[in-house]
Amino acid sequence: MTTASPSEYDIEFFWDPVCPFAWITSRWIHKVQAQRDYSVNWRFISLRLLNAQIDYDAHFPAEYEHGHTAGLRMLKVAAAIRDDFGTDAMGPLYDALGNTVFEVDRRPGQADVEPRDWLGTSEHLSTVLTDLGYDPGYAAAADDDGATAIVQADTDAALSLSGHDVGTPIIAFDPPTGPAFFGPVISRVPSDDDALELWDAVVTLAGFPGFAEIKRSLRERPQLRSFGVEPGEAGVLEDWKAGSRRWD
Repeated sequence: MTTASPSEYDIEFFWDPVCPFAWITSRWIHKVQAQRDYSVNWRFISLRLLNAQIDYDAHFPAEYEHGHTAGLRMLKVAAAIRDDFGTDAMGPLYDALGNTVFEVDRRPGQADVEPRDWLGTSEHLSTVLTDLGYDPGYAAAADDDGATAIVQADTDAALSLSGHDVGTPIIAFDPPTGPAFFGPVISRVPSDDDALELWDAVVTLAGFPGFAEIKRSLRERPQLRSFGVEPGEAGVLEDWKAGSRRWD
């Protein structure tokens, strides 16, 4: 099954399933989508592929390489599902994957929750697929080297729209001719009213001729159970470097 043309959608959202900021921004997009009746094409961007030439030991905390690799494995499975069931299957699949990554309490001592190294395994992927009603055999795509090229193609498409010095998520507005930007990077999901106010502000910035970037490295720790922050609780303000929580 071929994927839909970008012109059929109001928004293209490029996601990696292990990026917490992409996850929170996607929850915001869902709120906007529900109130503005936008159509969204959920496409792939892999942090592992973005950082293919990076020395992980030198640039990232120890757990990042496994996490980014797990994200690529999830995206390869998503590519197999998209190939057979089309782009409309991607939103629910992203929701299901993201819930297993972020909407669980993975702090030390939570023995009833699967550990982080479970993510991206055949067992993890088969569980998500079965819960969605898919053949768990699609989990084998995680080990298919050929599927990497599909994820790479979407990643390259995202970078062709936004430039290369970016992270996740990337949002394309009014594709295929509208602008695309990395972000916005937000650490909490806004209310329904605030979601629209933020959306209108972002669209105004994105649509201004010559606008390129607004940024700071200080970030509130994401309001996610996997980060030990409950919704409505203010996360600790941290200074992120090159998209990671490593400061040395």
